[in-house]
Amino acid sequence: MKKTPRLQNSFRRLALAAALAVGITAANAEPLKIGYSDWPGWVAWEIAIQKGWFKEAGLDVDFEWFEYVPSMEAFAAGKLDAVSMTNGDALVTGATGAPSKAIIINDYSNGNDMIVAKPGIESVKDLKGKKIGVEVGFVDHLLLLKALEANGMTESDVELVNVPTGETPKAFASGDVDAIGAWQPSSGQALKAVPGSKAIYTSKDVPGLIYDVLAVSPSSLSAHPDEWKKVAEVWYKVVKYFYDPATREDAIKIMSARVNLKPEEYKAFVNGTKILTLPEAQAALKVGKGLDSVYGSNIVVDEFNVANKVYEKPQPTADYIDPTITSSLK
Repeated sequence: MKKTPRLQNSFRRLALAAALAVGITAANAEPLKIGYSDWPGWVAWEIAIQKGWFKEAGLDVDFEWFEYVPSMEAFAAGKLDAVSMTNGDALVTGATGAPSKAIIINDYSNGNDMIVAKPGIESVKDLKGKKIGVEVGFVDHLLLLKALEANGMTESDVELVNVPTGETPKAFASGDVDAIGAWQPSSGQALKAVPGSKAIYTSKDVPGLIYDVLAVSPSSLSAHPDEWKKVAEVWYKVVKYFYDPATREDAIKIMSARVNLKPEEYKAFVNGTKILTLPEAQAALKVGKGLDSVYGSNIVVDEFNVANKVYEKPQPTADYIDPTITSSLK
């Protein structure tokens, strides 16, 4: 997953980008510019692009491929109408001055984010007193806290070692840490680097902690409501194609080609991502306090971000969601 995804601490860079955007008219003309990057729930847009479904829908849409953090920076700088990012990173981006509205929930992480431990550590409880390499303030730090909480433990029960996510496989292989928290492909690389290691907790254990969304600038959403509704309609055409047994192999073939992997290699990443059907997305867009609602997830992530000084003040988390379009679809 490409992902260098889900970074939450490019805060300063985002703040700079937002600052540069001051004075830039947020209004977007045609085409609608959408930034996307290497995460299965976003790579799936490639199906619609390759099939020409946007043109069929009468839409003039320009999808621009980015690395993850640069995509958020481009959005913060006013160069995109919308960007694919996690619900948590939408809060971070908004805290820098570039608010957004999540109009589509593409997916939630369903196992691609992992706590990987060396041989001999069989469970989360075995982490007590151990060194854990994780990028502090990032989503897998949050995943670790959830793992500890689920086992009656707290952060004080372990020793955190701040390691950039991309370097966690190296730190794990060196023996400097007893476990790491990372997303794919880093988590998979760590598993391969240390024979006998295992994932003792994953995002599949806490579904809804990490949602991936299409975040649209409020100005573009206000100016082009009909176009954004058509974009959502195309997305659910993609979802049907993805889940249809008759076309699933072709869907994965298209997606894997976008990230230069073989389809059989890419299936592991796809399986770690729960792409939401329309009824599932509509349910997740209902107001709630639990992780089965993106509203509840936003609250959890906001508290984590403030506690870890990703930003200083709590965000108006509900303002980052607009369920109107998805809820209106049938």
